[in-house]
Amino acid sequence: MTEHSPELISDRYQLVERIGQGGMGRVWRGVDQHLFGREVAVKEILFPPGMEDEDRAALLRRFTGEARAAVTLSHPGIITIHDVVEHRGAPVIVMELIRGESLAAAIRSRGRLPVRRVAQIGAAMLDALAEAHKARIVHRDIKPDNVLLAKDRVVLTDFGIAHLADATTKLSHSGIVIGTPQYMPPEQLEGKRPTAANDLWALGATLYHAVEGHPPFEAEGLHALAVAVFTRPHRPPVHAGPLAPVLDALLAKDPALRAGAAEAAEMLAAVLDSTPAVPEPEPAGDDGDGQRSEPGAAPAPAPDPRTPHVAEREPVAEAASASEAASASEAASASEAASEPAPSTTPPPRPTPTIADAEASGGIPQHPVPDRPTRPTVPAPPSEAPTAHETAPEREQGTGPSAGRRNLTRRSVVLGTVLATLAAGSVLTWTLTRGDEARHNGGSAGSGAAPSSSSVTVVIGVDAPLSGGLAAMGTGVMNSAELAVRTANETGHVPGVTFEIKSLDDGADPTKGASNAARFVSDEKVLGVVGPLNSGVAKTLVAPLAQADLAVVSPGNTDPVLTLGPDWAAGTRTRPYSTYFRTLATDVDQGPFAARYLYREAKKTKLYVVDDASAHGTALTSGFTAEFTKLGGTVVGTEQVDPEERAFAGLAERARSSGADAVYFGGYYDTAAHLSQQLKQAGVTVPLMGGDGIFDQQYLTSNPKAEGDLATNIGVPAEESAAGQEFLARYRKAGYPEEAGWYGPYAYDAAWTLIEAVKAVAAAHGGTLPDNARAEVPRAVSRLAFDGVTGRVAFDSHGDTVNRRLTVFAVRAGSWATATR
Repeated sequence: MTEHSPELISDRYQLVERIGQGGMGRVWRGVDQHLFGREVAVKEILFPPGMEDEDRAALLRRFTGEARAAVTLSHPGIITIHDVVEHRGAPVIVMELIRGESLAAAIRSRGRLPVRRVAQIGAAMLDALAEAHKARIVHRDIKPDNVLLAKDRVVLTDFGIAHLADATTKLSHSGIVIGTPQYMPPEQLEGKRPTAANDLWALGATLYHAVEGHPPFEAEGLHALAVAVFTRPHRPPVHAGPLAPVLDALLAKDPALRAGAAEAAEMLAAVLDSTPAVPEPEPAGDDGDGQRSEPGAAPAPAPDPRTPHVAEREPVAEAASASEAASASEAASASEAASEPAPSTTPPPRPTPTIADAEASGGIPQHPVPDRPTRPTVPAPPSEAPTAHETAPEREQGTGPSAGRRNLTRRSVVLGTVLATLAAGSVLTWTLTRGDEARHNGGSAGSGAAPSSSSVTVVIGVDAPLSGGLAAMGTGVMNSAELAVRTANETGHVPGVTFEIKSLDDGADPTKGASNAARFVSDEKVLGVVGPLNSGVAKTLVAPLAQADLAVVSPGNTDPVLTLGPDWAAGTRTRPYSTYFRTLATDVDQGPFAARYLYREAKKTKLYVVDDASAHGTALTSGFTAEFTKLGGTVVGTEQVDPEERAFAGLAERARSSGADAVYFGGYYDTAAHLSQQLKQAGVTVPLMGGDGIFDQQYLTSNPKAEGDLATNIGVPAEESAAGQEFLARYRKAGYPEEAGWYGPYAYDAAWTLIEAVKAVAAAHGGTLPDNARAEVPRAVSRLAFDGVTGRVAFDSHGDTVNRRLTVFAVRAGSWATATR
């Protein structure tokens, strides 16, 4: 569609002029030739360039379906959608045109708005949202650009791309995140299923922007912004007055603690009751969208938040509005970003960084099935005084039972869905240098105590998923490695050396491994790398690091191929990479461990064995079967299932008929949960046992029949040993807002392994690091032995840890509880 060659859309809507364009939308003023030239807004959805045909078709179906659902909404505070059509393979939404300006334009032209006016706008928006939520439609992109201030109405726009709360398909499959990060709650950034609570956060962020003149969170770049939203409180409002409690209640990070619509309505009503009416400056001139708004537009009357709205709307004159141009995109258009605010008696608002919609990049799925499973997080112990890392005295691992149920609350600090898609595959990198401002609650800079001018800087790389579905674990890994660096610097553990961290995001995406490796190799200060978390990334990261003689110590991946070679299962073990080590056990240990538990402890002698054909699943079942039969047990049946399979009625009947004492499953929780539930429904009352792939909160929440099921996990809970408790206390004392997670202690030991290796290399050269220090570090690692926070840290001839402890967990009263270690 072009301005010079007006087109007729669907043989009905004549385009007149383009009035706005953004990352995912282009808006035209048009006329409806079937209704006597009625003016309309025609919004064309723009697909990201390079999108695959299949994803394009899925987006088309999604947008069209949701827009048609939005047609059913009838409320004076919601823009009317007249029609949804398709043009040249793209959806087109035909809407009413509104005379007025956007809230974003009002803020740009007049600065922050009066408290009462903002409360009126908020009450009107809340009333409109209540209508949408009643229809099970979540907007997902509430922001000042999508709020129109008409003469007698406050109107929400862009419901055409809202998310149906009961939709079963996920738009994020295509790598697209709907929303603008400054106004997106943590759970939306994480990619969770949208709920009405998402819109209430965005409402709070929008009202905050209106009354304060800037959004509640601002930062340089996507990464820093997402970190702020997830981990830091919003800036206390300065100008909000009686509106401040409303903003605080709406901006609660936990959706369960966030104010609901009814509570917010009562609070807004109290604000309106307590604030006198103040005449509002009349908008005039350029509204920031390249069009002139009508002077003299009166403030829109706010509905009484305590009274239900009337569904029937009063007749409203329809006319062209450039404000719809602002709502045309999920980010401010270029013309908006460049507009100059008009003179004002209030300080000019701070520039608002906005982010255009992502290009499709085949991003991380919302819930990827990793080759390392997700983990319940480890509860923090009671506060203890921090102590320096010790390597000399041998510490005994705790042998007592678990102190209670595992805390399974996941603080998924996901920089992820939004970063993986909006950043379109960019690598998120930062280096903690001596001059950096502390990142965590006033703590010291990442490099620890300031070094002397003569110190040598050694960089320890960290490769972890800092975005996507595994970001919670990846962030814990990064923080734990940084804590090791802090400890080494503060205690002067390696005289004359200052350590720094260089973190690269792999998004749990194997395609990122090689590029991240290249960045580590090219930095001559990097003498070792902690990571990666999952084996898929390791297979692309480790080889180029090995070619550069760069040591890499993983705290998470468990594929035996990485240390034992591709023929390990056939009995031929070779070490592929002499520079690769890991601080936890592998899948080689997990299957036999489960077999010994079932046969010796649980007294099970007949097993039905199932796997999902993944490398993880088959490694578990092969080791399990060999050990179980060696012990004297009998495998009464074996099956392999598609990991996408969800119907297991036939398998359940075969397992029931086999007389098995238990079912062993090699694979991940998303398949195992359905299998377990259907086994119980078919009368198979024996437990299902799996590996760490099912040890996940999602297994419990999606499987009401999980009681009594079992899972092995590599390692032991940190809080069950004195050294682990010490680590957790120091981690919390350091001020990290994210939990260390299951892998945090192993990442700390991995980083300390590299620190000890650098110390050994320096000691071997008279206290200095030689030019070939990078090549000497792997050899030093192979000779190390010290007591870490996870137990004895040392490596066998293949680079695997000698500390191969595992834990069996059982589902008890709906939670994972330690069964044995």
